[in-house]
Amino acid sequence: MGHPGLPDSAISIAKKSPNALEDAGVPTASADLACVICCEVSAVLAVMRRNVRWGGRYASADDDPLLEHPLIRSLKSLRRQVFSCGGARRPWSLIQPTIYLCPFLDVVCSDETSAPITGVALSSIYKILTLDVLDPVSGTGVDTAMHLVVEAVTSCRFEVTDPASEEAVLMKILQVLLAIMRSRASAVLSNQHVCTIVNTCFRVVHQAGTKGELLQRFSRHTMHELIRCIFSHLPDVKADEPPSVKPEMGAVDKDQSFGINQVENGNGTVGSAMTSGETNNVAAPDAPNGEKIMVDPYGVPCMLEIFNFLCSLLNVADQIGRSPATNQIALDEDVPLFALGMINSVIELGGPSIGKHPKLLSLIQDELFRNLMQLGLSMSPLILSMVCSIVLNLYRQLRTELKLQLEAFFSCVILRIAQSRYGATYHQLEVAKEALVDFCRQESFMAEMYANFDSDLSSSNVFEELANLLSKSAFPVNSPLSSMHLLALDGLIAMVEGMANRIGNSPPSSEETPLELEEISPFWTVKCEDYSDPKQWVKFVHRRKHIKRRLMVVADHFNRDPKKGLEFLQGTHLLPENLDPHSVAYFFRYTAGLDKNLLGDFLGNHDDFCVQVLREFACTFDFQGMNLDTALRLFLDTFWLPGESQKIQRVLEAFSERYFEQSPQILVDKDAALVLSYSLIMLNTDQHNVQVKKKMTEEDFIRNNRRINGGSDLPRELLSELYHSICKNEIRTIPEQGSGFQEMYPSRWINLIRKSKNTSPYIVCDSRPFLDRQMFAIMSGPTIAAITIVFDYAEHEEVLSTCVDGILAVAKISAHHHLVDVLDDLVVSLCKFTTLLDSSFIEEPVTIFAEDTKARLAIETVFSIANTYGDCIRNGWRNIVDCILRLHKIGLLPTCVTSDTTDDSEPSPDSAQGKLVPSSLATSQIQIIGTPRKSSGLMGRFSQLLSFDTEEPRIEPNEEQLAAHQRTLQIIQDCHIDSIFMESKFLHSDSLMQIAKALVSAGNPQKVTNSFDDEDTAVFCLELLIAITLNNRDRIGLLWQGVYEHIADIVQSTIMPCALVEKAVFGLLRICQRLLPYKENLADELLRSLQLVLKLDARVADAYCENITQEITRLVKANATHMKSQIGWRIIISLLSITARHPEASEVGFEALLFIMSEGAHISPANYILLIEASRHFAESRVGQIDRSIRALDLMVESMNCLAQWSHETRDAGEEADKISEGIREMWVRLVQGLRKVCLDQREEVRNHALLSLQKCLLGAEGMCLLPSTWLQTFDLSIFSLLDDLLDIVQNRSQKDYRNMEATLLLSMKLLSKVFLQLLQELFGQSSFCKLWSGVISRMEKYMKTKVRGRKSDKLQELIPELLKNILFVMKSKGILAKRGTIDGDNLWELTWLHVNNIAPSLQSEVFTVQEMEQLYSGVQTDHTPRLVAEPSAG
Repeated sequence: MGHPGLPDSAISIAKKSPNALEDAGVPTASADLACVICCEVSAVLAVMRRNVRWGGRYASADDDPLLEHPLIRSLKSLRRQVFSCGGARRPWSLIQPTIYLCPFLDVVCSDETSAPITGVALSSIYKILTLDVLDPVSGTGVDTAMHLVVEAVTSCRFEVTDPASEEAVLMKILQVLLAIMRSRASAVLSNQHVCTIVNTCFRVVHQAGTKGELLQRFSRHTMHELIRCIFSHLPDVKADEPPSVKPEMGAVDKDQSFGINQVENGNGTVGSAMTSGETNNVAAPDAPNGEKIMVDPYGVPCMLEIFNFLCSLLNVADQIGRSPATNQIALDEDVPLFALGMINSVIELGGPSIGKHPKLLSLIQDELFRNLMQLGLSMSPLILSMVCSIVLNLYRQLRTELKLQLEAFFSCVILRIAQSRYGATYHQLEVAKEALVDFCRQESFMAEMYANFDSDLSSSNVFEELANLLSKSAFPVNSPLSSMHLLALDGLIAMVEGMANRIGNSPPSSEETPLELEEISPFWTVKCEDYSDPKQWVKFVHRRKHIKRRLMVVADHFNRDPKKGLEFLQGTHLLPENLDPHSVAYFFRYTAGLDKNLLGDFLGNHDDFCVQVLREFACTFDFQGMNLDTALRLFLDTFWLPGESQKIQRVLEAFSERYFEQSPQILVDKDAALVLSYSLIMLNTDQHNVQVKKKMTEEDFIRNNRRINGGSDLPRELLSELYHSICKNEIRTIPEQGSGFQEMYPSRWINLIRKSKNTSPYIVCDSRPFLDRQMFAIMSGPTIAAITIVFDYAEHEEVLSTCVDGILAVAKISAHHHLVDVLDDLVVSLCKFTTLLDSSFIEEPVTIFAEDTKARLAIETVFSIANTYGDCIRNGWRNIVDCILRLHKIGLLPTCVTSDTTDDSEPSPDSAQGKLVPSSLATSQIQIIGTPRKSSGLMGRFSQLLSFDTEEPRIEPNEEQLAAHQRTLQIIQDCHIDSIFMESKFLHSDSLMQIAKALVSAGNPQKVTNSFDDEDTAVFCLELLIAITLNNRDRIGLLWQGVYEHIADIVQSTIMPCALVEKAVFGLLRICQRLLPYKENLADELLRSLQLVLKLDARVADAYCENITQEITRLVKANATHMKSQIGWRIIISLLSITARHPEASEVGFEALLFIMSEGAHISPANYILLIEASRHFAESRVGQIDRSIRALDLMVESMNCLAQWSHETRDAGEEADKISEGIREMWVRLVQGLRKVCLDQREEVRNHALLSLQKCLLGAEGMCLLPSTWLQTFDLSIFSLLDDLLDIVQNRSQKDYRNMEATLLLSMKLLSKVFLQLLQELFGQSSFCKLWSGVISRMEKYMKTKVRGRKSDKLQELIPELLKNILFVMKSKGILAKRGTIDGDNLWELTWLHVNNIAPSLQSEVFTVQEMEQLYSGVQTDHTPRLVAEPSAG
């Protein structure tokens, strides 16, 4: 309220400083109080003057003051004195407020004043109160004055004149009451005064029901503001306030009309009807303890009483909404709505501080929540909405104190109403689901439901039921999408977004490790050490949930066969192997889902074990302080009473024994409890069985239970109470119809309150996702189904965007918690909405994504998930790849998709396929509706250009179609499809394998038909596969086998050149080029894969030979240093060798060979023989120039340097020297043999150069540690065979093919002579030397006789004798050629001259003179030891 009489500026200054008004030159409130009081006195007197009764008395006052009415006299006296107050000598703070308040209060309390007079007096009091001059700290007598004001206003009396003035007075009263509570002086009010104020206000509220609309609204508003004003102080009240006698609000009968009581003389009164006998005066300070507290400053006692009073206003819920046909729902719901609004304000203002006051908290836990449960099931949507708001408020403020109450509310109210089959109206359903969505929007609500209830053995699965409810409610089954479906969708998305938001608050989780119960432990004793430590309670929750799941499985087995169910239970380590009654009883008590009929039969069985279980089962109940009927209801609520009388007997005996044990106050023994229990069961059947026509009366029931308490009667009041309780509420002894949520009976509520005192603490979850993995695993399937079905039905972009938000949240959660199956399901569902997988899509225009919002959002979301969470996608890659292929087929895919991050190769000719075209060219790319789409590849476009002359004229697209097409291109561009493959190196290995398998499957060559599209698709898949392989070079081991098999499949199944096999071959080469430098351990395997190139069909190989050779050359130049093994070199050199006879490829192939062999840079023992063979092929090849063949021969000769170097290095090789030397000798032999083959070439220059090269190799092998045996082998297999072959060519081949063989024969003779002379000394000592010499001289003899072109060669006739002469001189000089006395010596001597005489008979005389011959012959007879006459040089 405002401050009448003061300008607004003065009020604002006064709030800042007490002296601010005086400093500003404005009179303070204290200084103006005299004027205010004087003004108000004048106003009251003026109104009184207008009344005939008061006017006459007032007129005669000057003549006789004694005739003035005391009210007038006191007012006039106040006016005379008021200006003497407020000065320096008598400040207002030292003046008793009663002095200037009492004259007005007397007017208010007088029953002689009329309504207008009372109203003006109330206005005056209101003005003084709003000036806020009553300071309880510095003022004097403020407490007395406030007490008088309260009592005067609450007992206001006035004369009723007309309804309008009466309503005005009532409004003034409400105004003053509110001003009292808002003033600073309200701090001095006692608890009783506050209760009186509230009670008075409520009486006006109730009475206003028969008055005008304005008074009704104003009175309710004032009542609400009073409650807010009172309870706003609750957070400041100390929690350790001493207990007090409970004050009472007065016996307010809410069903009667009260307020202004009409009396016979026409006067009215407003007062509180006190039941405790107090008067209008406040209790004295020295009253008893309870009354003394009532006069202390108000606090929790009055708040407790007021809140209790507000809760009592909700009791009318029993009549609310029970008969909707009466159309009186507005009248019935009025009071509860009013009370609920105030209760909600109390909770908002009190907040967590309510929990500091046990009595106030107890009211909320019991009476308030019980009434809320009843009101929640009313037919009024308004009441249900208010109830849900209050429960939400309670959850936010006090959930730690309301664990079981919250579970009951959701199970028995929200879930019960939300099941439409229970008869709830559409509006009730809507309100319930709106409330549920509000709860879902609370950050930790669902996590706490799971932690506290779903993992609790004795609680229902609240989280799971709520999630399933929302999922089912979002499904538009056989109906269009409605607001109800969208409401449920909001709840689901709120849940998943809450989980997604929590992900950032913890590190990535690992996959869940399943719990195993290896040791037998009582599951009902599982406890948590510290509920405040997440490490402890998270483990505890997981363990309990695991046990609960097992118990559900056991319950299913038990319901099929109780005996086998218990046997199965033992195998789960939940019960000991040897079953004991105690464990089985606890299993029955704490396992939900057991068939109550089977359980009742088991417990009622006569078997000793079953009887013991029954007794132990009864001992699990706590009946202390319960009435017998309540205890019996609780007991029979856990199972259904069997039908046999003997079983009933045993069950009730166990119950009675337990009840008497805990409640022996009235009953003398357990037999009395048994008889009375039986009587209650019989009464229940009598009262609630429709077949019983004549019902038992109360007297009959009392009479039937005489003398059952040890021979005496039970108290009549007890029996009467039991009778009415059974009549009013049936004990359910048969199963409830249908399945679903139980109704909250009074007995169940009593049990709930008792359990709440001993239940485990409420687990409060924070913003970390401790339980989200388990929760999401439960709800993921229904949630994805619900979101996708709404996405399918939705048409508005806002709804579609909401669905996309939910889908992205689901993807984020799935990826974080490694739920790959969930993410796969999500991707599969989404891909369907892109329309790309629809077989009819290819005939649709490529502008589909610019025109179809759903398809656009779907494809953007799919690729957003693929880029962001591809690490956790597995089977979903197949669908994503299918979408990419379809985009490629229609020409919407960017070129960069098939590139890799380190691609440095030149773009291939077909790289333009799918390239985003500029707007100037967009016209030609738009497909017109109704026309078949042409191929989008380069070849397809080229074929279109060729066919333009024969095609029908195309319809040019308009500007709108062009714009749509550009938007479509931009949409696909923004999807960043290329990032999927370029960033594949960051994918999990399993995900990488799956995407590779998807590409292999989609590009299977077996699927390729004759159509261009099929081949184009296979080529594109191979491109992507190669890009992935290159981008994952560090993990090539994962991919290589699959990639190689796919390429091999393509190569081996292709018999004609095509784009697919071309891409396979060159892709394989590209992989080898790029990976060899980084993967030396895989070098052999990579190079071995190139065998596929060797397996190409001849037609395919011929078509691509030149390009293959170019790639091989690049590979060799870049990676020669990385190729170490023989197998790798074998394949590379084999590929190069093949090119030797290919017209286009031979030059490039020889270039690669030249690179390898030049200066021996890359020659190694591993590749030496292979290189020699390759060089020989190029030397023999007649495709290129002769110079190339000669250069190839030179390469072979130059390789001798490597052999020499290796031989030199072998000397330091130690034990391996012999082995290495043997290898070197083998390489030299292969070199010689290679050159020997080239010596037979038809081309003269090549043939002769080969002979010279062979000669160099034979003569230059001195430092190679060649063995004599090696030389002998070389003579036999290389030199002699060469001479024989040359001779055969001359004699038997056409001279046209082999021109100028004479020169070749000359060279061959020189080669034979020089090599023999160089090795003569080394080989002479060999046993086979004679044979060797015979081979040499015999071939010289043959060559001497050879005819070239039909005649003997003059050059040979001249050369051979000279060569032979030289040989003989050397042999003579070395003592080799001498007459021996031995047979062997004579053979060499005789053999030599035998052949010499055939060649040149004169040679003997030229070599040996007559004297030397005589000496030889004479020396043979005297000296048998050969000796060297001289050691001339070989030359």
